[in-house]
Amino acid sequence: MLAVLGFVTILLVLALIMSKKVSTLVALIFVPAITGFIAAFINAPNVIIQAAQAAAEKAGTAYVEPVITFGTRFTKALSILSADYMGKGLSSIVATGVMFIFAILFFSTCSDAGVFDPIINRILKFTGEDPVKVCIGTFLIGCICHLDGSGATTFLIAIPACMPLFQKLKMNLWVEATIVALAAGIMNVMPWGGPTVRAAAAMSGLGYEVTGSELWVGIMPAWIAGLVTCLLIAAFLGKKEAKRIAAGIPAQEVTGLTEAKTTNTSNELARSGWRWYFNVALILVILYILVTNRLSPAVTFMIGYCVLLIVNYPSVDLQHKIINSHAQAAFLMVSIVFAAGAFTGVVKNSGMLASMTDALVSIIPTSMGTFIAPIVGLFSVPLSLLFDPDSYYYGVMPVIANAVSAMGGNALAVAKASIMGQMTLGFPLSPLTGATFLLLGLSGQDLGDHQKHTLPYAWVASAIMVAVGCVACGLLF
Repeated sequence: MLAVLGFVTILLVLALIMSKKVSTLVALIFVPAITGFIAAFINAPNVIIQAAQAAAEKAGTAYVEPVITFGTRFTKALSILSADYMGKGLSSIVATGVMFIFAILFFSTCSDAGVFDPIINRILKFTGEDPVKVCIGTFLIGCICHLDGSGATTFLIAIPACMPLFQKLKMNLWVEATIVALAAGIMNVMPWGGPTVRAAAAMSGLGYEVTGSELWVGIMPAWIAGLVTCLLIAAFLGKKEAKRIAAGIPAQEVTGLTEAKTTNTSNELARSGWRWYFNVALILVILYILVTNRLSPAVTFMIGYCVLLIVNYPSVDLQHKIINSHAQAAFLMVSIVFAAGAFTGVVKNSGMLASMTDALVSIIPTSMGTFIAPIVGLFSVPLSLLFDPDSYYYGVMPVIANAVSAMGGNALAVAKASIMGQMTLGFPLSPLTGATFLLLGLSGQDLGDHQKHTLPYAWVASAIMVAVGCVACGLLF
């Protein structure tokens, strides 16, 4: 019964999210609240009996079987749902939620302070009129812009910044879209990136107590391999463009925007001089702490953000203005993380997950346990076209991870394999993310053409990450 209830819960959440009948937040809270109450109602008699037995043993008296009425069972089910299911699920992801809030605030404020502007400008000067350098520079700019984990911000900055060079050299704009998509995708694996945060929250909800930074460090060799692969792809596309231009073959026409948008470069919040160098050093220190696990990620970003504000914006009014300008984005993202904590808490603590795992284990051969994670990694990019990040990381991945664990495999390997493509390299290709359409609008591309051009390169980069992960990151252990 619990296995059926678990599958119904996941399928309902997936259907509601993917059909956009309700918001992700509502689906992740309301559905498990209903099915969790049903599970709690089923489990309530056993809980009441166990509590009575424990009380009798503690008091040293004879056990008297309690009378369980409908009202008693109903009331106990509400208590179980609130405290044991949703409550424990929320407590398991508090640190992840706090880290997510302050990471968004930190990097968004760094962008306000103009930390990345000189780097971007120097890259643009470096590129000159060499298509290969232009493509490499575009990739580097995309990587820098995506440090805040926001696809929309990356595309709004990187596409208009580089488009004049592509137009001047008569380069294909689909090449620019592909390169920026790869840059945003590979950088989305960072500890504060949405998929990594979701993977950590889901695994913590299952009892593995892992942070986003630990997942990232755990796949560091694979991530570096993916980063280098994407850089080489950018250079390869630049060489192809150089040959096409030299041969006099015209660029493909685009379907939308063809003129670069100009942006207002004046920014009253920008900081220069010694403050710029201080901000760069602060980012490097925070990255070092995350990699070495000197402090928890949440504490690191909390302290780092306070230092950033004090040094750059000592005015209290200005601090309030900056915090308020980014608070909405931070709140919207972290609310999903907490809703997911409630969801995974219900599925795990009610016994649904264990029952679903038993059902899957009975179907899948035990010998397949160690190979499931690499298989998940290999198909993680195309899975981005089928599942949005919330439905995959909070609905699909926990079931697969628990099944792998039950078969003697490493459940965390499933999370590591997933972030090698699912809504990382795959997110700028997915019609399920709004940022994809922003990328298409700015670069003037059609979704089908963009997927045709970019999917093979994203899949190759992801496959190389999985291969390196199998050798160096324990995906098979």
